[in-house]
Amino acid sequence: MPAVHRDEDPRVCGAETVVSNQSSVYANGKLIAVDGDPNSHGAGELIAHSNNVYVEGLLVVNHTPDHAEPDLLIVIPHSDPYTDGGSPDVFVGDP
Repeated sequence: MPAVHRDEDPRVCGAETVVSNQSSVYANGKLIAVDGDPNSHGAGELIAHSNNVYVEGLLVVNHTPDHAEPDLLIVIPHSDPYTDGGSPDVFVGDP
């Protein structure tokens, strides 16, 4: 099973995830990322692919890796700033 992705976990483009769509569920002291959470470059909303695992009604993001919408980096926008890490010991199912 893949690791759950969390607030401040890395993206392949060098950005970090910014969990902004849920505020109550944590793994290792960090909020768990859910569908639509952006990154630190702006935009780059995550596209969750977890297998029926929800937090506050939104699908959980895991590091399979899960993909993302383009971000707003000014110099070279990243077309798919997907996940590049996750929890060392909290895992979630995947299809």
